[in-house]
Amino acid sequence: MSVKYWIYKQKISLRLRLRKMMKCICSGEQLRIEDIIPSSESLATRDYSASGYSSRAGDDAKADTSNIEEAESSLRESGILNYEEARALLGRLEYQKGNIEAALHVFEGIDIAAVVPKIKLSIARRCEIPRRNSLSDAIPPMSMHAVSLLFEAILLKATSLQALGRFTEAAQSCTVILDTVESALPDGLHENFSADCKLLETLNKAVELLPELWKLACAPQEAILSYRRALLYRWNLDVETRSKIEKQYAIFLLYSGTDATPPNLRAQAEGSFIPRNNIEEAILLLLVLLRRYIVNKIVWDPSILDHLCFALSIAGEFRALAHQVEELLPGIVVRRQKYTTLALCYYAEGDDMVSLNLLRNLMNNRDNENGIFELLLAAKICAEYPNLSEEGMGYARKVLPKIDGKCNQMASVAKCLLGLLLSGRSRALVSDSERTSRLSEALESLESAQKITEGRNPTVLFYLSLENAEQRKLDIALYYAKQLLKLEGGSTVRGWLLLARILSAQKRYIDAENIINAALDETGKWNQGELLRTKAKLQIAQEHLRDAVETYTHLLSVLQVQRKSFGVQKKLLKNMRNNTRSLEMETWHDLANVYTSLSQWRDAEVCLIKSEAINPHSASRCHSAGLLYQARGLHKEALQSFQKALDIEPNHVPSLVSTAIVLRQLSGQTLPVVKSFLTDALRLDRTNSSAWYNLGLLYKSENGASALEAAECFEAAALLQESAPVEPFR
Repeated sequence: MSVKYWIYKQKISLRLRLRKMMKCICSGEQLRIEDIIPSSESLATRDYSASGYSSRAGDDAKADTSNIEEAESSLRESGILNYEEARALLGRLEYQKGNIEAALHVFEGIDIAAVVPKIKLSIARRCEIPRRNSLSDAIPPMSMHAVSLLFEAILLKATSLQALGRFTEAAQSCTVILDTVESALPDGLHENFSADCKLLETLNKAVELLPELWKLACAPQEAILSYRRALLYRWNLDVETRSKIEKQYAIFLLYSGTDATPPNLRAQAEGSFIPRNNIEEAILLLLVLLRRYIVNKIVWDPSILDHLCFALSIAGEFRALAHQVEELLPGIVVRRQKYTTLALCYYAEGDDMVSLNLLRNLMNNRDNENGIFELLLAAKICAEYPNLSEEGMGYARKVLPKIDGKCNQMASVAKCLLGLLLSGRSRALVSDSERTSRLSEALESLESAQKITEGRNPTVLFYLSLENAEQRKLDIALYYAKQLLKLEGGSTVRGWLLLARILSAQKRYIDAENIINAALDETGKWNQGELLRTKAKLQIAQEHLRDAVETYTHLLSVLQVQRKSFGVQKKLLKNMRNNTRSLEMETWHDLANVYTSLSQWRDAEVCLIKSEAINPHSASRCHSAGLLYQARGLHKEALQSFQKALDIEPNHVPSLVSTAIVLRQLSGQTLPVVKSFLTDALRLDRTNSSAWYNLGLLYKSENGASALEAAECFEAAALLQESAPVEPFR
């Protein structure tokens, strides 16, 4: 018999069977086994694919025959093919042919409400442990083959609805499968359930599909519940499927913009970890995936590490991220990526030297010595330490030839960093000519960075304005500060503060206070701390001391509420919490100084007690206590406080100047000692007008000293005092 004749014979047989099945479906009758034309040949030569969800051109005969084989299998098990099972078979046939709407029409004819109770009972009895003379040994109302057939029909109905864009209905259809199984088996699927591979495969696909359908239906909370349902219930998912669901859930938590409520676990072990927000839950899932790879259960997926880096960075857990990267097996990430990631983590944690040493080790390798990003990061770290300025300048200058004409953004960053390093280096120089030369180079480099970006880089504008302000080129600094404020749209506090400080240096206190008031209107209450402190200092400069006390009081109340609000957030807001405590301590010092100037000794002492509770080892607090003693005429006690401040922070400029003043007031002190404190202060801060003035007094009192030196000191003090801001620019 030829192949063509055999196929023709199969098609004729198939048409006869389908007519009988359709006649039963239309009449609602049941199709009995003797009404089926047997096809032993098809059973012997055909094998149905387990997936059953796709068809190829030319395979219609194979797909049709496999559907008949399903019917024959059902008939052998139950002796009868009911209305719902017939529709399930026909619907699957239409789905395989690509007739989605026709398949959906057939699937919608299945009475789900009627078959679900039978399915529940069948599944429950299938998983029961056999007992002698027990009712549970009774034959279940449906075979597992029929259950698998109907579950597949419900799943195909969901995928048909998905293809037609009816996502909510698709999700509801898919939910029926999971609800039915969970109701029948509250404790999860048993191991013997895996004997029916087709049924388990259908369940796994339904578990994986449901969250995606809710996402398409724009129901994020339902999607979150579906993800948790998939992971918390025992579905006997294979490792690959479970890992895929965990990864997709972590991605959804990180980037969906939806706040997930903490999971409500029915069985929660005492003391175990419960994630409190999206970030913690996503981190937990990604760590599970990472550990699963380490024990060789899944293949490596580089995106897992990328998402974990993002999640831990958002949570502020940079040290934890560093530990995860350090524990990675060799070969997962290249050496350069590993060292760079670790350097960023430790830099974010404030371990600048650890970060710089990692970068040094990386750049000592010939293969990585020319990494542009690593060079810029190293230069940025060095810019924060004056003693590392020379090293940082080398890194920045090494970058410039590599990016010349290639990337304007990188070039502007390198030029900006070089300007900051030159400025930092100038502060450590003793020679006035060398210092002036370095400051000129710094401005030139910053202006070059500004030209490259055409004034569109806010960081460059900020430092260009700041450098001009520190060199007392206030008009130019004001111009760039206004450009910065315009570019940022008033979105950052630093722009407002810099503009107000420049105006205060020009003695335009009212304008500066108006700028601060405008900033307060545009800024959230948690970011108003520095603005309120600057406003209080502007009021002090205008001798409105009572108004300043009210402003400081308001600031302290804001900080107290802010601290309590952040109490529930531990690591995520660590840096902000530390900044809040530091600002609160400095505010108590400022308020103590105001009370000292008003001769309210008791109030000043209370402020210092409050500050000591925050940090007992503060140079600023010791200096304020010394000013209080000095105002009360207790010079020896004042000197002890200033010396204690210098023990805590040897380069504390206000304490150096105050120590020199008190030493001059005390008899028996040699002038060289006083002079050494003042020169040390000027070495650290050349713009300190008080140090210049007291040095002038010292020269004036010296026998045989040049009056010209005293005059130069007084002139410098006067010029600096005329352009001194209420707060340091930097």
